[in-house]
Amino acid sequence: MSIRAIIFDFDGLILDTETTEFNGWKQVYQEHGYELTIDMWADGIGRPNSHFEPFAPLETFLGKKVDRDAIRARKRGLCKEMNLKLLPRDGVAQYLNDAQQLGLKLGIASSSDHAWVSGHLTRLNLLAYFSSLTTFEDTTAHKPEPAPYLKALEKLGVQAHEAIALEDSAHGIAAAKAAGIFCVAVPNEVTRIMDFRLADLMIPSLLELPLEELLRRAER
Repeated sequence: MSIRAIIFDFDGLILDTETTEFNGWKQVYQEHGYELTIDMWADGIGRPNSHFEPFAPLETFLGKKVDRDAIRARKRGLCKEMNLKLLPRDGVAQYLNDAQQLGLKLGIASSSDHAWVSGHLTRLNLLAYFSSLTTFEDTTAHKPEPAPYLKALEKLGVQAHEAIALEDSAHGIAAAKAAGIFCVAVPNEVTRIMDFRLADLMIPSLLELPLEELLRRAER
């Protein structure tokens, strides 16, 4: 059966907030004389923010407690400033336009909350492309659990074999594959070190593979 829907991850795939989140914490660490490495960060990519515990390594390094509220506020300010300057990743707009022209249904499957996803999509004038947004409130589950993708399929009214998932992280890919969906890895600056062996296909950018060619490959 032919592909009827494309399901996009949000953070790191449509908008590279994964990199700004890492860079925000990295700058905060540097201000305290400590270096946050990508290896320390990688396990939390695609998971809830609470998965990464930022204060323990910093306090161990400094040998004292830190003002956690002040650090959180500093990091939020840095990330907000960076995020508001972000544009969609290369190729995203073209995929959305092409999918619309082809009559495909478009959905989001994200572990972030609805206000975050819809707010950025509205800012970028992309919200109208999507038939449905599946966010944390819909399942209270986070990737790599398959629930976000299963709910996205339900909302779109398609079966797993009728959809393609686009993901930037190993945890997101694991979620899509557990839901039975053909999954394409599109790594970003901070996720490119991850293990993408579960993906059906990996491309460096959506610009590298036109949507119609992707559909042909998936249907084969």
